[in-house]
Amino acid sequence: MADGIKLVLFDMDNVLCNYDRGKRVAYLAELAGSTSASIHEAIWDSGFELLGDSGTLDAADYLRGFGERIGYPLSLEEWVEARRRSMQANRAMLEIAGSLRKTVDIAVLTNNTTLVADHIDTLLPNLRPLFGARIYTSAQFKTAKPDPRCYRLCLSELDARPETTLFVDDLMANVAGAREAGLFAHHHTSVEGFKQALAEYGLLRE
Repeated sequence: MADGIKLVLFDMDNVLCNYDRGKRVAYLAELAGSTSASIHEAIWDSGFELLGDSGTLDAADYLRGFGERIGYPLSLEEWVEARRRSMQANRAMLEIAGSLRKTVDIAVLTNNTTLVADHIDTLLPNLRPLFGARIYTSAQFKTAKPDPRCYRLCLSELDARPETTLFVDDLMANVAGAREAGLFAHHHTSVEGFKQALAEYGLLRE
């Protein structure tokens, strides 16, 4: 099994970066002259964000609907800035990814609207040097994790097979979805835990 892993597929938020939604919501609330609670309810509690993640709404309709829901004509630049403020690179995980790419392929699959991939160089500039063009959002596949189709469509894009792929995500539901799709999967809770998992797969190179 260890020698069979050819691709390590990473989630982004709370794996490759620390994601603080509260900072994003607070910035949006300031822009809209609203409260964080109202913003959270309008976008996340309502299920609207999932419409973007799943590609049900394309990028333009998502951005327009986002502004309508928070009662403020949000520009693309403001949306990107709000997202950027919520993200901080996990340098230890990125260092591991950099080491892995010497021996296996690496890629990113994140539940997000296509706007995240389009503006990743602003949001998290550390990713491009490591992953190149292999940064995928669920929206481009018109579905979202943990739907097994999301992983399979991403692997098809990468010309990779489930049985030679290790997926890494901080949400157990997404790990379960990956396993259902036939991938090996690791529930990420810490850098040390990830290193241990890599060692078990024979992928850790000191």
